[in-house]
Order: sequence, then structure tokens, then C-alpha cells
Amino acid sequence: MNARTLPSLQQQLQQLIASPSVSATNPKLDMGNRGVIDLLAAWLDTLGFEVQIMPIEGQPHKANLIATLGRGDGGLVFAGHTDTVPYDDNRWQSDPFKLSERDNRFYGLGSTDMKGFFPIAIEAAKAFVDKSLRQPLIILATADEETSMAGARALVKAGIPKARYAVIGEPTGLKPIRMHKGMMMHALRITGQAGHSSNPAYGASALEAMHGAMGEILKLRSEWQERYQNPGFAVQVPTLNLGCIHGGDNPNRICGHTELQFDLRPLPGMPMQELRGELHQRLKNSIHGEKISFELEPLIGDVEAYEEPAQSELVKVAEKLTGHSAESVAFATEAPFLQKLGMQTIVLGPGDIDQAHQPDEFLGLERIDPMVEILRGLIGRFCL
Repeated sequence: MNARTLPSLQQQLQQLIASPSVSATNPKLDMGNRGVIDLLAAWLDTLGFEVQIMPIEGQPHKANLIATLGRGDGGLVFAGHTDTVPYDDNRWQSDPFKLSERDNRFYGLGSTDMKGFFPIAIEAAKAFVDKSLRQPLIILATADEETSMAGARALVKAGIPKARYAVIGEPTGLKPIRMHKGMMMHALRITGQAGHSSNPAYGASALEAMHGAMGEILKLRSEWQERYQNPGFAVQVPTLNLGCIHGGDNPNRICGHTELQFDLRPLPGMPMQELRGELHQRLKNSIHGEKISFELEPLIGDVEAYEEPAQSELVKVAEKLTGHSAESVAFATEAPFLQKLGMQTIVLGPGDIDQAHQPDEFLGLERIDPMVEILRGLIGRFCL
């Protein structure tokens, strides 16, 4: 078979959209991604790529894909995640699992974030399948980026793929991104002792203890924001959001248990372990009482902040090809994981982040050809 037997770019996107791959922390909503992986594997095998499917440990319905064209000790990776977030069916004007074309846009769940990147990467690769590559081109597709980053973590654990440069096709509006903040999400659980509200001596209020703990967390946030700033970000300081709180069961009972969930977005250069240690110590100092105890538990694995040096070769080439200076974004990606594998890494894709996780998600058709040309330029620079 040859490249001409492959489905067209639009047909590929249609099939990818039609293969549900929702990744969710709620087990009732969570799906596998093998349908998407198998489609990509078949298309890339047809083009002559050497295809490796990596099952995710403990999740046989989920896998990564590593497809390699050519040989060498360096190489270029085009990377993307195959999962989508859950969707509000009643807020979509069309079926989220059927590709719809209207108003010069492709509508469908994952069209921008980020199934749309794969047909574009394949289209770019077609121009090189009959050429002798000096270094390999690798197309990488991962599982569970939207939740646990299990796919990226599995790659780091296995130490693959081996390459020198990586481009992650997240929605950046055709602009290269070289920095983003990290992500830590924790639950603080305080246990007191329930009792009749008529006498405080009958119990120990977990809610009152949480009140003090929240004040300490917000004080620490202010200290971190004074200590760390980065003018390369629109929000130049680390952020900490108190997201939700639950506790108690009745106004005439002393609260015996409460839980606070919060989100920390550190800047590059803020060591995660040190932040967690400082946070734990401050909580330990602020939560008192014989009948009061607490635990601080991560809700997800940490995603470290990411920064690619402004003078790195990949950043400079991407800036030249796109006509844009490299910028930063607020959302997290798999970039720090690929950096751990030794790759210069940027984030660069055709979609817009304001379309991600939204009803009627779309990819503008006018973004497709420019993205194909950018990727071809990168292949020509780093693989030929």
C-alpha cells in the first residue's frame, strides 16, 4: 500500500472524532482510547512507519502509540494526546461524535483538543515517506492527558521514545509556546469530633480548624507570590485556588469532618517537593488540638512547570517558521515529560485554546494548510 490509499485528511479526522475516547476521573464517564490508537496505527503502518503500541499498565483498554519513520540517534517527535474531556450533549448543536463542516470550520469533540493535530501531522509526513531521512520522524499518541497523564508517565518510566526534538500539537493558534505553569491538586481533610452544638466541650470542630488552615494557605500563597514572579506570563505569579469545600451535616452538630480541595499552579523554577513540604509544615503548625487531625492528599500526580530556553535551536526554528515569537500559556501539557526524556520541546498546534473543553468545539479550516507547512518545515530542518 502507499500514501494514496490512505483516507483524506478530512476522512481521517471524521473517523477519529467518531471514535469516543473520553478520559474522566469519574469511572462512569471514563473510556478507552484503543479505537483512536488502532486507526492511527493502521494509517501510519500504511505510510511505512514502524508502529509500536504500548498498553498502559493496569488499563488494557488504553495505550500509547509510537510510530517511527527512518533511523538515527536523534529525530523529531510530533506528539499529541488521543483522549478528550467529557461533554454536555444537550449544549451541542450537532452530534459531538460526527464531524460537521460549516462556516469554514470542522466541528466535533476533540477537533481542536486535539485529535485534529494527527491528520495534519500525517499529511505533513506524506511528503517525506519516499525520502531518505537523516534522522527519524516519530508520531507519538498518548493516553489520559486530560486526567492522570498516565500515558506520558509511562513513556518516562520506559525511557522512550528517544529523540532530540519534540513538538506537542496542543491548541496554540499557530504560535510556538516555550513555557507553562505546573499543576498540583490536593485535598486537605480535617477530622475533629462531632457533638451537640450546645456545648463546644462536647466535640472539636473540624470546620473551625479548617478556617484557620485556609487562612494559613492564603498567607502562604501571598508569600509565594511575593517570592516568585515571571514577566513572561500573563499572570506573572503562581496561583492557588480554593476550589471546593465540604463538611458537617447539620447546624446543631459540631462538625466532625471537612475537606477542602485546592489547585496550585507554580511557575518554572518552583520545586514541587519543596512547595509540598512547606505547605505541609505550615498546616501542621496551624491545625491544633488533641481531637483534631489532618491529612494532605494529592488528587492527581504533579505536573511540573515547563520552560524551554528562549535560545534553544527548536524555539528559534519554530519562531522563524511561524513568524511569531515564542510565548507562554496558562494550561499544562505533556511538555515536561518529554523534556525528561531529553528532548528540546515546544507546544505548537493549529487550534485555539478557547475552543478546548467547550460545546461546539471546532477547528478553523484556515489553520490546516499553514500547520501542515510548519510541520513540513520542521521535518525538513531536523530529519533531512
